[in-house]
Amino acid sequence: MPFIPHTEEEIRAMLEAIGVSSIGELFDEIPPTLRCGELAGLPPGMSEAAVARLMRERAEADRIELNFAGAGAYEHHIPAAVWQIATRGEFYSAYTPYQAEASQGTLQVIYEFQSMITALLGTEVANASLYDGASALAEAVLMAERAHRQPRGRVLVPRSVHPAYRKTLATILATHPIEIEELPFGHGSGRTLVEAVERAEPFTALVVPQPNFFGVLEESDRLTDAAHARGALVIALVNPLAMAILKPPGRWGARGADIVCGDGQPLGCPLSSGGPYYGFLSCRKELVRQMPGRIVGRTVDLEGRPGFTLTLQAREQHIRRAKANSNICTNQGLLVTASTIHMALLGPEGLARAARRSCHNARLAVRPAADAARREQDLRCALLPRVRARPAAAGERADRGAGAAAGGGRGRAGGGVPRARRRAARLRDRDQERARPRSAARAARRGALNAPRVGLAPRRARETRAAIDSSRARD
Repeated sequence: MPFIPHTEEEIRAMLEAIGVSSIGELFDEIPPTLRCGELAGLPPGMSEAAVARLMRERAEADRIELNFAGAGAYEHHIPAAVWQIATRGEFYSAYTPYQAEASQGTLQVIYEFQSMITALLGTEVANASLYDGASALAEAVLMAERAHRQPRGRVLVPRSVHPAYRKTLATILATHPIEIEELPFGHGSGRTLVEAVERAEPFTALVVPQPNFFGVLEESDRLTDAAHARGALVIALVNPLAMAILKPPGRWGARGADIVCGDGQPLGCPLSSGGPYYGFLSCRKELVRQMPGRIVGRTVDLEGRPGFTLTLQAREQHIRRAKANSNICTNQGLLVTASTIHMALLGPEGLARAARRSCHNARLAVRPAADAARREQDLRCALLPRVRARPAAAGERADRGAGAAAGGGRGRAGGGVPRARRRAARLRDRDQERARPRSAARAARRGALNAPRVGLAPRRARETRAAIDSSRARD
């Protein structure tokens, strides 16, 4: 039985009313060459019970392992309460909040998200989110070019930016009169060369990743001041969790970054086989009318009661159509809801603790691989499962070496990565043991005297804290 509410007689009456003979005529503008017709290669139909059994078998075949892929996808702990709340019907199936009187809950969540993002980044305005970090970077560049009002634009993008982000940027800007120039990085440091910014031809915007694709801290203050001295805007491309312990982009250099963007996956979003994630975009107040996407504002009604509503909608596609700032006409509402709950549960102290723990665990996990491959490590990386490794051979391609290092554990450097994975698993088991009551933990130790134990030496703890403090001081 097809799930169609109309009978054959009703369909025939509606077609006669609009002057067509069949439903197929409603799609006659589609060329025959683009119509697929019957789908070939599909297996025969199955009963509901058979499908359920097949899905159970496939689910049992999946293995759950620690993920060290890195490069924009990080397996951080997410409190159980986050998605328990986010999947409530009021949030999970909420519609676009155009009707403020019927969407106060959704609008307030987005408003709180915007407030938290601006506090985390040190900026003044944030939108309700974008599709992902790569598209957020492209929208930030377009936003900077609109602010300059020049017939042709030129943006400097360091090669230390995620390769997928650079490809996305090139694709989206292909139809715009904007030139992209890639900046080199130091092969000994992994940082963007400030001298390259100072020597570059006139440009309108500079992208500054922090930390960059190698997990290295850029010289954000110097890069920001160098770009501003040339009359250009600064676009900060940041990891939001890193901002919990690093200097916020709004305070970089003398004036701070003008636009800040990135991917919100580290803030309560599971990996989910690669998505969906969401992008965030924030800026200085004077640039708000160039910002794409939705913005939620707080107001009062005729009786003075506080409420929330979409504001500055004249920028958006549903109002200005072809003249809108962007064709972005939505936001990642469910993921933003989860991130808002995540940040509210952890608070500033919890986010900073998670960032420092990620930094420390990354050092522990990568050290065996580094020793096995005999590579020199830059142990001043900010955080996250990414550590820069210098190529063993001077002629090795930088992009290939960068990708292997940023992969955070996919390589097989002398068998070091499997040892790193086992070590991380032992650390997780140790934490679970410490969380149990003392009597239970004592009994478990009696039953497993030969179990491997991993402790953190006081000297190593002091080194980690000193590295973080010195990184924040330099930034």
